[in-house]
Amino acid sequence: MLVVEGLLKRFGGFTAVNQVSFTVEQGEILGLIGPNGSGKSTIFNMLSGTFPPSSGSMKFDGAELAGLAPHRIINRGIGRTFQIPRPFHRLTIFENVALAGYFGQGRHSRVRAEEAAERALAMVGLPADRQAGVDGLGAAGLKKLELAKALATGPKLLLADESLGGLDETEMDQAAEMLRKIRDELGITIIWVEHIMGVLMRVVDRVMVLDHGEKISEGLPSAVASDPRVIEVY
Repeated sequence: MLVVEGLLKRFGGFTAVNQVSFTVEQGEILGLIGPNGSGKSTIFNMLSGTFPPSSGSMKFDGAELAGLAPHRIINRGIGRTFQIPRPFHRLTIFENVALAGYFGQGRHSRVRAEEAAERALAMVGLPADRQAGVDGLGAAGLKKLELAKALATGPKLLLADESLGGLDETEMDQAAEMLRKIRDELGITIIWVEHIMGVLMRVVDRVMVLDHGEKISEGLPSAVASDPRVIEVY
């Protein structure tokens, strides 16, 4: 589904991602981990069109992503969440999600966008009440809203950026199960960036580890957890 080869990103004289290559198979959950500053968010920003790569290739379903605007990448079937939710507070929960659907799955059709919003809200367990505001949502609710917005775009590939941040232990387990449910019931492939390794390792099929912009390990969770290079980093 996704083939990344020799991905490089420089900001002036600083190399944030250095010749990283990996693949993601349809239907799997790939965990992407590493210390702060290791390049995880930069890879997400390149895959979603926020940053252009300095060099390298990112092919999704056989078509190159580099050079496409973010809305074009959403239309291709890649949705993402953000580490820090920033909903539109003047819009209701439903309107926030429908707006995402309008630019994704809805493709500028209000009816289709609202239908996509209803499905997404049901999947994550948020109310479809069209009058409910976002200001009453706690950390867990805001994370669900991020997921709903991404799902409303109709993704084939979901980039989940730190879906456990700010949650308590019970909420973390629920959020992790939600990602598994999205994969199992909707057939959506997932790349999951996370710092809470204990929870992530129970859910993902494979793990890739970055450090200082370079890939230092990749494989099954059990193998990666025992890799001396990973142990040294963590």
